[in-house]
Amino acid sequence: MSSMSFLELPEIINDNRQIIHVDMDAFYASVEEREHPQYRQKALVIAPDPRKHNGHGVITTANYRARQYGVGSAMPAIKAVELIPFSELLFTSPNFTLYRQVSNQIHQIFTQVTDTWEPVALDEAYLDVTANKLHLNDPIQIALIIQRTIKRHLHLTCSVGISYNKFLAKMASDYSKPFGRTVVTSAQARNFLAPLPISKFHGIGHATQEKLNRLGLQIGRDLQQTSFDFLTRKFGKTGFMIYQRARGIDNEPVKAQRQSKSIGREQTFNRPVFNDQQTQKIFQKMAQQVAKNLQQKHLIGQTVVIKVRTVEFVTYTRRRTLAQATSDADVIFQTSQELFALLNLQTQPLRLIGVTMTNLREQSFEEIELF
Repeated sequence: MSSMSFLELPEIINDNRQIIHVDMDAFYASVEEREHPQYRQKALVIAPDPRKHNGHGVITTANYRARQYGVGSAMPAIKAVELIPFSELLFTSPNFTLYRQVSNQIHQIFTQVTDTWEPVALDEAYLDVTANKLHLNDPIQIALIIQRTIKRHLHLTCSVGISYNKFLAKMASDYSKPFGRTVVTSAQARNFLAPLPISKFHGIGHATQEKLNRLGLQIGRDLQQTSFDFLTRKFGKTGFMIYQRARGIDNEPVKAQRQSKSIGREQTFNRPVFNDQQTQKIFQKMAQQVAKNLQQKHLIGQTVVIKVRTVEFVTYTRRRTLAQATSDADVIFQTSQELFALLNLQTQPLRLIGVTMTNLREQSFEEIELF
C-alpha cells in the first residue's frame, strides 16, 4: 500500500472550531484621532509630510476620510498631496510607541477571553474561542463582547470575522468595515467566496494572482470551477492551497503565544571595560532594555541574574530572588549593582556583561470589565 500524500485529501473540512479574527479599523489613524479629536475633521494621512522632506515618504495608513480620495497604505506620501484638497489634507508622522501601548491594552482584553490567541500585527489577531474563559458557546456573542469592550474602554472600533478557520475569519473581517461583524459558516463558505476577486484572497500573493488572472481566473467562482489537477500542475503546493482556500478549507491552528522562560541582554566588548563607572552605565542600560522587553510582553520577573566574564575568560554569575516580581528598570538595575559588588571585580577588566530576569509570570493588570 502506498503512503498517502497531501494531494489525495484536498477537501477535508474541519468545521468544529470557532475562530474570530479581530481587525482594528484604520488603527494608527484612529488612535491619532482619539488623541487629537480635531484630526477627525481632516483627511488624515499617517506619514511624514513630503512637502517638508523633498517629496519623500511612504504612507503607513490613512483615515477613512482620506481613503475616500483614493489614498491608501504603502502609497508614496506625495500622492496624497496630489489627490486630497489642500484645505483637508493633514499629515502626521507615525507614533509607534503609542500604537504599541494601545495594542498591548487590546491584547489584555484578548487574554481575558482565551489563552489561544495569535497576534498578526499591532492591529489584528486571531482568537480560537472553541474553548474560552467566558464559558460561552456562541462565538457571535463573544465577538460582540470584544467589540463593545474595545469601544467602551479604548474608544476605538474594530471589525470582526467569525468562522471555522483562520482564512475565512480573516476574509470575513475584511468584508464589512468599519465596525463590522461578519459570520461565515461551512454551509455559506463557497457562496461567500464565489464572487470575491482573487486579489481579496488572503494568502495569495500578487505574483500568483497575476498568473491566475492570465489563466482567465478572476474570482473565487473561477477557482471553484478549476480542477485540482490543473491548479497543482500549474502551481505545485501553492495550487493545493489555492484549491482548498477557494472551498473554504484551512486547517492551520491559531498559534498561542509561548511565555518566555527568561528575558535578558548581554554584551561582549572588543575593548575590555576597565572601571566601575563604565560598568554602572552598562548595567543601567541593560536593565532598561530588559524592563522594556518585559513590559512589552506583559511579564514580570522575580529573579535577577548577572553574568560577567573577565579578560582571562573566567565567567561569574550571581542571582537574587526578589521579594516581589517586577518589570521596573530601577529595581533590576539596583539589584544587578548589588550582585556585581559581591564579586569584588570593580577594578578587573571585563570582556562581557549580562543581565537576565527569570522566574517569569504574566503581569496582573487591573482587568477591563467585559460586557
